[in-house]
Amino acid sequence: MRILFTGGSGKAGKHVAPFLADQGHQVTNADLVPLDHPHVADLRVDLTDAGEVYSAMAGLATFDELDLPEKPSYDAVVHFAAVPAILLKADSTTYATNVLSTYNILEAATRLGIRKVIFASSETTYGVCFAQGERRPLYVPVDEDHPTVPEDSYAMSKVANEVTARSFQARTGADIYGLRINNVIEPHEYAEMFPPFLTDPSLRRRNVFAYIDVRDLGQMVQRCLETDGLGYEVFNVANADMSVAATTDEVIARFYEGVEVRREMGRNETFYAIDKARDLVGFDPQHSWRDVLDDPRA
Repeated sequence: MRILFTGGSGKAGKHVAPFLADQGHQVTNADLVPLDHPHVADLRVDLTDAGEVYSAMAGLATFDELDLPEKPSYDAVVHFAAVPAILLKADSTTYATNVLSTYNILEAATRLGIRKVIFASSETTYGVCFAQGERRPLYVPVDEDHPTVPEDSYAMSKVANEVTARSFQARTGADIYGLRINNVIEPHEYAEMFPPFLTDPSLRRRNVFAYIDVRDLGQMVQRCLETDGLGYEVFNVANADMSVAATTDEVIARFYEGVEVRREMGRNETFYAIDKARDLVGFDPQHSWRDVLDDPRA
């Protein structure tokens, strides 16, 4: 597939864009900062400028395309670009940047006839991650039906983007899939970050004790590219286990007393339910901190 990938120079994108290229896709990274990867084309684009977005999406990706009989079209857009958290820019800028860039991407893609858009939403939409004080989910495991009522600018922008995406899908009938991505972890971060998590699970409360290995995030994007006909869908994206060594029963007893537990859970099962992604697109996460670190409870 010929793919326009936004935000390919970010923490997740710098892994996922090359992964897609390794799967045989032709990938163009639309970002303000180049990725400088030998198998991914770079195009500097201000995604808050509708004209730049249209021009980039309708234009050439590489000099080699000049030799084709006619300019090819993009088959899919993967939209990861965003101000990635609160406290990086003023709240109003975070919200405006994320909402306007996503609107521009969706409008340009659907008007240009691109039938597959995958966009990055967030775990923060459930209102736990960046809540003021302690916030607990209404029930566990947290699935895609859980209410999304956040209070921070970043998560608000992601909820707004989901509404916008649903509207463009209803207008056009394209496949538009939103990924509610949990805390992204790069392979080297297991040894650097996880030892404290294994001894003090409270450090992971705001992430619902979950995480997503960036390699498995790449797999999820690939699964979505391969799956047609779902219309508009949102998916939780996380690894199958928790990011702590405590068991699910211990986490429930310490952090979720009084919270509804909707089904029996495995000993180490994530509280960030991925059943829908498994069922609808065949998501099958392969990586775990347990591949790198010893479980201190073993």
